[in-house]
Amino acid sequence: MDVVIQPTAEAAYRLVARVLAADLRRKPQLVLGLATGSTMEGVYRELVRMHREEKLDFSLCRTFNLDEYIGLPPTHPNSYRRFMRERLFNLVNLDPRNTHLPDGMAADLNAECARYEALIRDAGGIDLQLLGIGRVGHIGFNEPLSAFRSRTRVKALSPTTIAQNRSQFADPSKMPRRAITMGVGTILDTARCILLATGAAKAGIVARAVEGPITGMVSATALQLHPRCHVVVDKAAAARLKGRDYYRWTFENEPEWEPFR
Repeated sequence: MDVVIQPTAEAAYRLVARVLAADLRRKPQLVLGLATGSTMEGVYRELVRMHREEKLDFSLCRTFNLDEYIGLPPTHPNSYRRFMRERLFNLVNLDPRNTHLPDGMAADLNAECARYEALIRDAGGIDLQLLGIGRVGHIGFNEPLSAFRSRTRVKALSPTTIAQNRSQFADPSKMPRRAITMGVGTILDTARCILLATGAAKAGIVARAVEGPITGMVSATALQLHPRCHVVVDKAAAARLKGRDYYRWTFENEPEWEPFR
């Protein structure tokens, strides 16, 4: 696991977008794993800018999102399909047929989970997975006690996650209590992943994920087992990392960090 500390949240968003764009230019058929949430909005804004001003081409790219609420149709204001359409898919030249999210309205949810895993496998696996981190340390909706070998499945949301996300709903009581999520094992199978976290509110959980013991109670700690995981944080989110001076030194002095500069 490598840690990159940026001075501001905006700098962190731009850096992640730049790394993603570099991979896309090297491999136009890139298979991208995407995430939702307010942290990702800055990344998508920068990617849209790069598409418009620098001709960043998404036409051959395929995308797979981490998760989707159960019971929300794609047109619902709080569905993740709508989030992605409004912030990225409809603003760049992605082929809609190449954008994939789990179907939270599927009649057979277990069959939908198996179908999604098969789609990822048939695409050759995910080349680069973008991740956020929740207050309970989840990646995707892999809540506490998620098995590290888990695959795409239905997951009940924790009270902390519900409390964190319900304010996004016009009627908070209508927030779904379950979601379909890629499993921890699905995420660990990706060729490369970038976890992005910003803000002081994430400092504690970032420190646990990066430097704490590996535990099913914090699914993000599983990323310590990933062979190519990069953690990009702003100064506020890095505040409780014990090794932050070492991480800064490594970033400034190691030649393999060139793509992140």
